[in-house]
Amino acid sequence: MCKKHAAIEITETYAVLMKYPPDIPLRAGNAQQHRKESIMSLKEKQIGVAFTGSFCTYENVFKELQKLTEEGAIVQTIFSNASQTLDSRFGNAEDFLQKAEEITGRKPILTIPQAEPIGPGSLLDILVLFPCTGNTLAKLANGITDTPVLMAAKAHLRNNKPLLISLSTNDALGMNMKNIGLLLNAKHIYFIPFGQDNPEKKPNSMIAYTNLLIPSIESALMGKQLQPIIRCSK
Repeated sequence: MCKKHAAIEITETYAVLMKYPPDIPLRAGNAQQHRKESIMSLKEKQIGVAFTGSFCTYENVFKELQKLTEEGAIVQTIFSNASQTLDSRFGNAEDFLQKAEEITGRKPILTIPQAEPIGPGSLLDILVLFPCTGNTLAKLANGITDTPVLMAAKAHLRNNKPLLISLSTNDALGMNMKNIGLLLNAKHIYFIPFGQDNPEKKPNSMIAYTNLLIPSIESALMGKQLQPIIRCSK
């Protein structure tokens, strides 16, 4: 390699490292950095937030939902059949519905007929599946529409507007790997960056970094995938 080309390569490598230092962009606690780089305002943006049954993520999900409303976004929640009916050790479905309404000031969408008008009315600027279980992910990738969340996704995508996925599944590196691949290559579909949450005990499990919700929304609204998509384990 000549000295000129070597110098160019070193300069480019340094630039990449300065933008993405090894210990910063590959980890979860990077939302503030992304916000500083972004100039988009979410004020008055119509944002759908669709809940599916990954109940272990709900504590963090509601924290980010609160931040979203504080940004001035107009938020409409949608609940899947499981998320609106099943109680778990992480909380009661009725309490989750009430909390969503308290934060957003709007009643959640709970049925397929209620979700269908999202399409013809072009009601949302972006829809976030937050969280998105492996079951919902697989159905979305294969065109199945049998819950309010999946109907909301189908209706929203007909308008060629961004759909953002917050992955939460124990089989991301197993049976659902092919579905993640399909959706990564689909038009208007984006992912909140994700990584393995417990490589030792659950080697196939991956989960999104929910604290990157807002910068992921901002990027998707500009037609860009927030990078890097796959990051180091928590």
